Amino acid sequence: MTTDKYQPKPDDRSDNVEKLQDMVQDTIENMEQAHETMQFSSGEEKEAIKAKNKRREQAIEGMRKEIKDEHEHNELN
Repeated sequence: MTTDKYQPKPDDRSDNVEKLQDMVQDTIENMEQAHETMQFSSGEEKEAIKAKNKRREQAIEGMRKEIKDEHEHNELN
């Protein structure tokens, strides 16, 4: 039996901006699909979709702030 200690992986932030941009794009596509689905939904379902899209908008705003932070971090290093 070996007694190797587990070492945490170094923090690799080099591709975070790209990953976040992909996440923003995916979220926008989900919002568009949900909007299309609303055309065929009942009142209650429409309200649920609107609420979910509102949360998605907030998530996108947060991801865009994080993209800016990551970009600034990468510029400094």
